[in-house]
Amino acid sequence: MRLAILFLVFSLALCGCGSDSGGKPGQKTIGVTLLSQSQDFYKDLEDGLRAEAEQAGYRVIVQSAEFDPAIQARQLEDFITKRVDAVVLCPCDSDTVAASLRPVAKAGIPIFTADIAAKGAKVVAHIASDNTQGGRLAGETMAKLLGGKGEILIIDHPTVSSVQDRTRGFDEALAEHPGMKVVARPSADGQRARAQAVMEDALTSYPNLAGVFGINDDSALGALRAVEASGRKGIVVIGYDATPEARAAIQRGSALKADVIQHPDAIGRMTIRAIQRHFAGETLEPWIPVEVGVVDKAALDAK
Repeated sequence: MRLAILFLVFSLALCGCGSDSGGKPGQKTIGVTLLSQSQDFYKDLEDGLRAEAEQAGYRVIVQSAEFDPAIQARQLEDFITKRVDAVVLCPCDSDTVAASLRPVAKAGIPIFTADIAAKGAKVVAHIASDNTQGGRLAGETMAKLLGGKGEILIIDHPTVSSVQDRTRGFDEALAEHPGMKVVARPSADGQRARAQAVMEDALTSYPNLAGVFGINDDSALGALRAVEASGRKGIVVIGYDATPEARAAIQRGSALKADVIQHPDAIGRMTIRAIQRHFAGETLEPWIPVEVGVVDKAALDAK
């Protein structure tokens, strides 16, 4: 009897040494660490990931770092321990995440980035909107709405590569209009309450402010809340993501006049498809772009 018990304990220990036991035998497991699960964009991206993974027969473990690089580093360590078959991440900090990804690569786990790139890290593919083009569209729309003149505030999030691309495209568009000037680029880290506080300060500091570019819709909606509370008229706000709440604000005729629309569900689905192609032995293009566009009241009313 004692020998039988020892054999059972030894057998269970062996079973615990394999890949994460939550999936079916032979099932591929994908570890996902998101920037956030509190924003509509990442909720939609997660939905796309899960839906496509279910069709592919993959198991996904989805975690959220909620803007904290240290939490994301621990999540990546956990994926190594679980011996997942691939990792997908939306980095909290594009410039520093490479150090956290080196152990993942050393473990032989393929890495994919979605929406936000990881600078200095070796990834199989990056799946994201063409954010530079999206920034250009935002800048061109701002110039059109303001007649090519006015002081502009960018509510920034400079540690994120996708935002760097957006602001670069925005700057490129405004460079064609010498009557327009970016007067400040305060960061709100993509969070609404911080954006509202930033905007409240800007309304005091820049009495001639004409336009605001929010690098995501939480930034734009935070700015809108401050503008409406102040009673200031004539300020144009442009957002990025075209979430349902932002679209509703555009349709009701608020200061939020337009929004760059992304397709986060498509980003999620295309990420899983890229992983499938990699598992099948295909060589992937390093960047898989997803189309963007602009919506305004006329476009939304026409639907």
